[in-house]
Amino acid sequence: MMFKVYILYSDSLKKFYTGFTSNLEQRLLFHNEGKNHFSKKGIPWKIIVYFDIELKSDALKLEKQIKKNGAKRYLEGNNIEYSS
Repeated sequence: MMFKVYILYSDSLKKFYTGFTSNLEQRLLFHNEGKNHFSKKGIPWKIIVYFDIELKSDALKLEKQIKKNGAKRYLEGNNIEYSS
């Protein structure tokens, strides 16, 4: 099973959201249907970037690293273009 570490962006909040999942399409629907306390405030969310990771432990490490440094800083530090 592959895992995806993802970064979402909300235009209305001007904020990023980072997470991991094994089903990105389902997880994006979850966020955009308002089923998460934090993310329901930022609907609609859009996917900025995602990474395919084979091991769950590696996905958790990457998610933690992005959250620790901040998604915007992570994107800029890795030259990942995004439009906000």
